[in-house]
Amino acid sequence: MLKRTTIVLCSTLIFSTLIQAENSMKCESGKCTSGKETKIKIPVKKERSVKNTTVKQLFNVRTVAVKEIKTAKEQTNYGFIVAEDSAVVDVLTRYSGFVEDLYADTLYKKVEAGDALASVYSPEVYKAKQDYLNSINYNMKTSMPEMLKSAKIKLELLGVCQKEIEDIAKEHYADAYTTIFAPISGWVYEKNINDGDSFTTKKRLFQIVNLDNVWMEAKLFQNELKTLDKLKNFKVTVKGLEKVFDAKKSLLYPMLDPKEATATLRLSIKNKEGLLIPGMYAKLHAHATDKSRMVIPRTAALRKSGLWYAFLATEFKGEYEPIEIKVQPLDNKYFEVIEGLRLDDIIVNNALFMMDSDAQINSIY
Repeated sequence: MLKRTTIVLCSTLIFSTLIQAENSMKCESGKCTSGKETKIKIPVKKERSVKNTTVKQLFNVRTVAVKEIKTAKEQTNYGFIVAEDSAVVDVLTRYSGFVEDLYADTLYKKVEAGDALASVYSPEVYKAKQDYLNSINYNMKTSMPEMLKSAKIKLELLGVCQKEIEDIAKEHYADAYTTIFAPISGWVYEKNINDGDSFTTKKRLFQIVNLDNVWMEAKLFQNELKTLDKLKNFKVTVKGLEKVFDAKKSLLYPMLDPKEATATLRLSIKNKEGLLIPGMYAKLHAHATDKSRMVIPRTAALRKSGLWYAFLATEFKGEYEPIEIKVQPLDNKYFEVIEGLRLDDIIVNNALFMMDSDAQINSIY
């Protein structure tokens, strides 16, 4: 009898335990022992709503005030250094002959005005010298000034230098050789004769280029031509040279390059030190007259769908209103404000910071 009672109690205890375990599993699945469903509340994060097209930021947003500065609009263009047309001189003769001695015997030799380039023999010049010498001797016996003058003019027209003509009259001797002198100071950019060569009147013997003054030919885009008259100060820099060169606007070429749709602006630059060489790639910095401009940092403007925006601080702390603005580049730091903002307005300094804000998410701008 005792054993049977013990078995019943044990069975009851096991059954009770199983029922409690089942009820516990039902409660965990949302059902209690009463059979009624119990809803488990899971906290859901509510999205922020945008009211009155403002953006509320909980982060530390840096702001900046719209300010006014006195500056000049800068325009940057590029081009090449070239020699002045008037500084390029071709050396030819008005007679034919043969090279006896060549003094300018290397290309790119530096010469000064009056330096001997070559000594040549020309039968035509030698005969003209003899005629002049005979006229001098004849004029000493019988006064024939017109004949003497005619013989002298013939030598001058042939290109014989004045000193050689005077030496004939002074020494009563006609040298068979004639010297060709450098007409200007500069560099020998072309040399087309050698010792012993023959030449004619059509042959260019030398080309001398003077670089005391050079040009810069800067390329301007078509839309930059309208502001050209407002640009007054011109500076030229060349990579590799520390010196900044002053330039003077000379001529806007009356034609455009059809392949690039660019115009060419010629500027004159003094080059006494000879630092600028034709062919150098140069940078032109053009400035307008100083005037006051309302500006904002470039980082404060954001471009979207072809329009510019800035985030204006509202009267509520931490809220910013995206507004459409009109700006134009001033330099590498600032935009000039044309429309949409007023002086001392407070705006977000880094507009890209707002890209992931509610303004972007809710398509405010």
